[in-house]
Amino acid sequence: MPKTLILIPSRLAATRLPGKPLLKIDGLSIISHVFRKAQQSSIGEVYVCTGDKEIYEDVINNGGNCILTSKEHNTGTDRILEGFEKLNLFGIDYILNLQGDEPTINVEDIKKLNSNACENKSDIATLACELNIKKKLIEENVVKVQTEKKLTLKNFSKAIKFFRNSPDLDSKNIYQHIGIYQYKSSILKKFAELKQTKDEKKYRLEQLRALDNQINIDVVLANTVPVGVDTKKDYMEIKKLMEYKS
Repeated sequence: MPKTLILIPSRLAATRLPGKPLLKIDGLSIISHVFRKAQQSSIGEVYVCTGDKEIYEDVINNGGNCILTSKEHNTGTDRILEGFEKLNLFGIDYILNLQGDEPTINVEDIKKLNSNACENKSDIATLACELNIKKKLIEENVVKVQTEKKLTLKNFSKAIKFFRNSPDLDSKNIYQHIGIYQYKSSILKKFAELKQTKDEKKYRLEQLRALDNQINIDVVLANTVPVGVDTKKDYMEIKKLMEYKS
């Protein structure tokens, strides 16, 4: 089985919810909740990559692994590449980039992404879920992906395009994208070295850089829909849900 490393990029300077990674849910920071979910997947070693000492100290103090990177990164992908190079680990075939603001991510979906990427020798693989509410098609903050074939829980398909809104409600094979990526280690470096494309800048979607450079992205159907923490309202809702369950 190929060897996978999980890296979680994290920073304090979120525009809509400053200090987000260190907000507490049931006494534990959001970033440390995500770290523990990644560990529970038992895929491989897990590290948070951050340019902020406050995040570094929180993760370490909660028993996690963390590596300090430069603060001056434009994207999370750039940050995890620096982290990967600094770790200098031997024999890593894949890097799984897990978002640091999704404490409700399903551990089984992390495992599923990894197993599909490894079995299919994907250059890049990502997750998507059913788009059950049509109004989400025109919501800017809900990223969509269109695939070549219909997704099922037993198959995957290549991404055709990613977008933020669509007036075409009858388009086939459109799903809600989940921003988790698994890269071949060689592809991660290649991707980070490519210049940002016009589509990437226009639509504010980093994954378009891969498609614009003929790098395939395989899409795997997730079992659940994780809820990201982007606003104070999101935080309060997730905090209430997770603390109730515990």
